[in-house]
Amino acid sequence: MPSPPLQSGSRRHARIIAAWLLVGCALVGATLVVGGVTRLTGSGLSMVDWEPVSGAVPPMSAEAWEREFAAYRDSPEYRLVNRGMSLAEFKRIFWFEYAHRLLGRVIGLVFIIPFAVFLLRRMIPRSLIPRLLLLFALGGAQGLLGWWMVRSGLVDIPRVSPYRLTAHLALAVLVYALTLWTALSLLRPGSPWRDPASAPLERGRVAPRAAGAGDREPESPWGIGLRRGSAIVLGLAALTLLSGGFVAGLDAGLVYNTFPRMGDGWIPPDLFGATPWWLSPFEDRTTAQFNHRILAIVLLAGVTTLWWACARRAPVPARRWAHAGFAAAWVQAALGVATLLLFVPIPLAALHQADALILITALLGLTFELRRADVDARMPARGRGQPVDAGGQMPARERGQRVEAGGRTWPGGGGTDVGQ
Repeated sequence: MPSPPLQSGSRRHARIIAAWLLVGCALVGATLVVGGVTRLTGSGLSMVDWEPVSGAVPPMSAEAWEREFAAYRDSPEYRLVNRGMSLAEFKRIFWFEYAHRLLGRVIGLVFIIPFAVFLLRRMIPRSLIPRLLLLFALGGAQGLLGWWMVRSGLVDIPRVSPYRLTAHLALAVLVYALTLWTALSLLRPGSPWRDPASAPLERGRVAPRAAGAGDREPESPWGIGLRRGSAIVLGLAALTLLSGGFVAGLDAGLVYNTFPRMGDGWIPPDLFGATPWWLSPFEDRTTAQFNHRILAIVLLAGVTTLWWACARRAPVPARRWAHAGFAAAWVQAALGVATLLLFVPIPLAALHQADALILITALLGLTFELRRADVDARMPARGRGQPVDAGGQMPARERGQRVEAGGRTWPGGGGTDVGQ
């Protein structure tokens, strides 16, 4: 996920823009959690119209509430599921969906107003503008996709399409991930070994004196493996999250409420029950839950293995993200099992979805740090036949200093790239 170079503007501007993007991340995360609660409470079809501007104001009078309720009474959900619902009961489900849509509008305002101000004050480097415009476009597409999803439940069958629900979830996570990555790139720019004006002095390695600009020793297989491993585990986490979207869309958490077995066996007898069979992962409740279980177990093993590897040799910032991911993965597993055994109580199910986002965040941070760090620098010097710093001094790079080719150090590590 390459990021554009920060070629102009001060570091203070970069920090301001990063803080703005992190606020956006928090709002997107809140919208994801509220959206999950909206689905769990059966509130997602309570607003049968999409009014991007006038819909920002909720009903303010008894007449307005009656009009809103009358529109809902014409929907399939009222006729087939909630017939006889009172106005007070309607208000309870209405407010969940209203809060979800309001958060989407707030995200738009929080993005477009500061973006215009930063642009007018020339605080945003030109190379970063296309990325920010892409984020804005994806946010707008997310609103359209959300209404397209709701529309699928307003015709005949009062249930949104699992395909559209999962697409809505996937786009939200993509917006979150791109925003977070861009913010991290602004907060922690560059890579120590990519700075053409210097060469890093690492524990167990003497700073080269005759190397060309930007030269470095080939990275060890261990470092390459950590980078690839983190990317694979991050992709597996995203796939597991999307499989959870189909579990939610099909209400697959309400079947086979046992663990670790599914019923009386390890493999349920009605697996691949859809017609044709290859649609079962997306349309059959048993198969959707089975796949989610398998993916979750593999993900837990992958995160644990990655944590063990990073704890041995990764740089300190990467290790912090690895610890967070390890904790989030095990909490997520516990929440998932508890949610299943207790027949999907709303608080536990909401926590399960929120912790999935925490896990994605930790794995994104880990992948980012491993891409910008020289993992090989963490390898111990003993046994490699390489000299260490005289007097046992901490490497200059870890003291926040850079080492020129001639050996002179000066403060202020980091380069001028936004990410890798």
